[in-house]
Amino acid sequence: MGEKAIPIYPCRSIETTWEFYRALGFEQASWQTRPNPYLSVRRGDVELHFFGWKKHDPAASMNMCYVTTSAVDDLYESFRGGLKEALGRIPARGLPRISALRDMSYGMRQFLLSDPDGLQLRIGQPISDDLEHAPIPTGTVAKALHMAALLGGDSKGDHRAAARILDHLLASGEPLTSSERLRALVLRADAAVHLEEWGRARTLVDQARAVPVPDSSGTGDDLQRLADLEESLPA
Repeated sequence: MGEKAIPIYPCRSIETTWEFYRALGFEQASWQTRPNPYLSVRRGDVELHFFGWKKHDPAASMNMCYVTTSAVDDLYESFRGGLKEALGRIPARGLPRISALRDMSYGMRQFLLSDPDGLQLRIGQPISDDLEHAPIPTGTVAKALHMAALLGGDSKGDHRAAARILDHLLASGEPLTSSERLRALVLRADAAVHLEEWGRARTLVDQARAVPVPDSSGTGDDLQRLADLEESLPA
């Protein structure tokens, strides 16, 4: 019948919200300051609407929107570039922030983007015809990495729990491939950045940089996240 649903989200300032989405390549579809602040932005077929509400608390926001795309890697690079140009860095923690781009256990390749008011956009591309959750790995290393990524990701945000799992894995003496060691160190550095453990984060980043990985190891996502975490460390 041609119906279309458009979410409407609270924001503290339509001016700040517009500046953020403009940096991501959105265009302004509507703008109203009176009688009530209202903004709509559009990028391709993605349309988001916002109403101004000064009492909105970004830290308490549970607002989410899933965006599907056929070119998630290109969109990720575009958003990263826009954020770096606008902010001078890739924001890995706080608000706004952008997560790592990863292949998920339920057949999606996705990243998470949170705007200044805590609205989380989950942006993904199907990489499998079967979008049901794969079983949790049974191997010690694979299970630890899976659980740490799940707990430390923005969907859970339990960075301390992720850190405990990774600290145990890295101290256990369990044999790790270079790719597994790199992922464990990057995930732990990510948790350290979120927890503002700056000294530990720097050490972990340096350790990750020292891991020798072959070009064919499939570690591109981890290396990209490592670079973003490195940029986010205080000078």
